[in-house]
Amino acid sequence: MNEPLIQRHWAALAAPKVAPAIATSTVLILGRIWNANGAEHSTGNAALIVVLAAGAATAGAFASAGRAGDPVIAGTAFATSGGLALAGVAGYADSLPLPLLLWAVATAAAYGIAARYWRTDRRDTVAYERRNIMRREDHEHIERVELLRSRTQIEVARETSASYADALAQALTARAALPGFDPQTLSRAGLPALPTAEQ
Repeated sequence: MNEPLIQRHWAALAAPKVAPAIATSTVLILGRIWNANGAEHSTGNAALIVVLAAGAATAGAFASAGRAGDPVIAGTAFATSGGLALAGVAGYADSLPLPLLLWAVATAAAYGIAARYWRTDRRDTVAYERRNIMRREDHEHIERVELLRSRTQIEVARETSASYADALAQALTARAALPGFDPQTLSRAGLPALPTAEQ
């Protein structure tokens, strides 16, 4: 009874778990491709990445400020800013160790942030399944009670009809045993004929 309501494919279950690593790896690879195509020690390219990362961080700060702040937009803007910073370091650096270090830090941070949302999602899923199970059990209990009630009513109706049939048979027998009773007299008087005991 505690099995999940929706069976999902293993790829659908694994995709969110590998998404942070794929995202940071993609940024690292694109940064290194950019490095190989002339971004290494390019002041203009570094300035462009700094401006883009600062702009994304500023957008995230504005999106998260105030009561009407949207956490999804703010998170997306900050993630974009971090991705641009990682791509800038990967594109500007001479060797690979610094970009790999930043990739490892960014991947760990992404998993740390994602784990919080995964726990919340799992908690919501478990609570939803529990509510469904409790609702199903309540409905099954109501169905069982109604089934018992209907069976009781059927038994009462059977017993009532059986006692009525016994009483009618006794009345017909008692009527036929009366001295001077003539069923034809009732028919001639215009009353409908009563069924006999054999009927």
